[in-house]
Amino acid sequence: MAKQLLFPTSVIGSLPRPEFVKHLISDDAPYSDDEYERLMGYAIHASLAMQEAAGLDVVSDGEWWRKSYIGVIAELAHGFELSTNPADGRPWTIVVDKLSPKNPGFIAQEVAYLKKLTGRNIKATVPAPALLGERMWDKQKSSKAYPNRDDFVQDCVPIIRREIELLRDEGVSIVQVDDPHLCLFVDAQVRSQYDNPDRAADFAVEMNNQVIEGIHGIKKAVHLCRRAGARARGEADHRGGFEPIMDQLCRLKADHLTMEFITPGSGEMDVFRKLPEHVEIGLGCVSCQPGQIDSVDTIVARVEQALKYLAPERITLNPDCGFAPGSAANVSLDEVYTKLCNEVEAGRRLRDRYGK
Repeated sequence: MAKQLLFPTSVIGSLPRPEFVKHLISDDAPYSDDEYERLMGYAIHASLAMQEAAGLDVVSDGEWWRKSYIGVIAELAHGFELSTNPADGRPWTIVVDKLSPKNPGFIAQEVAYLKKLTGRNIKATVPAPALLGERMWDKQKSSKAYPNRDDFVQDCVPIIRREIELLRDEGVSIVQVDDPHLCLFVDAQVRSQYDNPDRAADFAVEMNNQVIEGIHGIKKAVHLCRRAGARARGEADHRGGFEPIMDQLCRLKADHLTMEFITPGSGEMDVFRKLPEHVEIGLGCVSCQPGQIDSVDTIVARVEQALKYLAPERITLNPDCGFAPGSAANVSLDEVYTKLCNEVEAGRRLRDRYGK
């Protein structure tokens, strides 16, 4: 049996989109489907080349095939309409009819393409059901199909679960459920807006567990997103340590939790003591904030802080969050490359220091 690699390096999922990629996925791009797939394929080659040149052990396609991260659910199921959010004018995918399967395997096709290009471990990402309920259910537009938001969330579960099964069959190494909604409940101000915040957090965990429990043959991860990406866009800054949701986190049926610890107000790493010992941690130890490049020494120091509570075998190095906070975000790909190179070098130093 091959010896487990200590301190493997990974991305969360998304990578910055260059301007030509943003143009390719825009609604007014003048390309046929075949031409789009050809050009985007070249872009995915470049995305992968950057990650492999940096030396990452776990790679993704940067989520470049997707026009919208959570909007990908509309590729998997009928029942949605593309609208405009009256709050900010941005595109808004909203549920308006009962869900039914549409194109199972859409995300699995992303992995099938990437597998042709690399022999490294591949991560694929899916949105959490409760997140979809928070973002894609509207009281006025959705209530005819789903008078209750939670009923919509529950109908998302079999759609996402089927996609994870297809990803497993495609040979993906890691499937990651991204759940920034669950992490909102670390914030006292957010909790005050709910009659029973613990029940709402319990529901999010239950839905995640229904999505992943009992699926074997892949590593199942949950990204406990602290909205670092949102802060990069200048949006709400939700603060608070993980303590208020530790009971919920301990009930997640995941093999791996990715947790942010760099952004202000993220709390202390001693919460790791409370997690089940079989759970691996994807440690947010590299800033995804534009303009902030952590040195190798800084990254190593952050990991060594986590080693006070975790065995080396449980730690994967990764950025604090995705590098592309929104499809239109202006983030330097060259800067990200430097950050990933530093992450990889930190992993090497840690292996040299703690390898057996």
